[in-house]
Amino acid sequence: MRLAPVLQSFFTDRLVIQRQASPATIAAYRDTFRLLLAWLAATTGTQPAAVDLGQLDVATISAFLTYLQDERGNATATRNVRLTAIRSLFHHAALHAPEHAETIARVLAIPPKRCDRALVCFLTAPEIEALLAAPDRTRWHGRRDHALLAVACQTGLRVSELTALTGGDVYLGDGAHVRCHGKGRKQRHTPLTRQTVTILTVWNAEAGGGEDRPLFTTRGGTALSRDAVARLVAKHAATAARSCPSIKSKNVTPHTLRHSAAMALLHVGIDTSVIALWMGHASPDSTQAYLHADMTIKQRALARVTPPGTTAGRYQAPDTLLAYLDTL
Repeated sequence: MRLAPVLQSFFTDRLVIQRQASPATIAAYRDTFRLLLAWLAATTGTQPAAVDLGQLDVATISAFLTYLQDERGNATATRNVRLTAIRSLFHHAALHAPEHAETIARVLAIPPKRCDRALVCFLTAPEIEALLAAPDRTRWHGRRDHALLAVACQTGLRVSELTALTGGDVYLGDGAHVRCHGKGRKQRHTPLTRQTVTILTVWNAEAGGGEDRPLFTTRGGTALSRDAVARLVAKHAATAARSCPSIKSKNVTPHTLRHSAAMALLHVGIDTSVIALWMGHASPDSTQAYLHADMTIKQRALARVTPPGTTAGRYQAPDTLLAYLDTL
């Protein structure tokens, strides 16, 4: 059986109609199969429209996954995402091509590759202050970037959620908040601090956009792209590193600002279940990564543990005069 009709029904029937997948999911799956078909054409000479479903056996799929990592330089996490898309297609193919049941079962048995999970990268409060001070607010682009960075650092919105914001998504009255339609088709409202409200009030007055106009635009009035936001974050991080050298050791991306917002909430004692709601996580388990990255919580826990061979006692604050003399 040809792959083409199965692949077409996979996108039109399974993803669009049955699962009502988001445009981002459809685009990610589309890119996976474009890569797979292009690689297959280069290695076997078979044109995409002529590919038979039986050609996509375990050996072929495994070789494609190896190609992604060894030749394209994809990370293990990206390799696993591509495998997820392929497995989703084969689940669909099992209903439409039962004659390939054995091949399909073997492909579905390919396990994801285990990978190390790096600690979350985030900015501290002084680093966030340096980043917000980096844009040149005497220029239009600087004022726009300052407003965008302030919203990103305080709300923790994903970059796709930031670029999709319109004037109508921002409410600056009592109970100020931004409304976004996020990952998993979930809508959520994120409150704004007084400082962010002030920044957005000034920016809205200058941008002069209506409710349907993108909140953060190019000079031509179109919404910023994800790549444009990544570039401006990297540019201002490099500027901020001159006054705050600790930023140099960090890879500052739009997602780093999202992590920074979550860590700021964690540092003031907000429960992880509330942080999960704030960030739009599908499960509170996703928030556990911030606990692993937060050394201050671990240090507070260590301070409450009585070392072996010592007697537990109550803490007594030092005399202020003696404390002063100790500093001399």
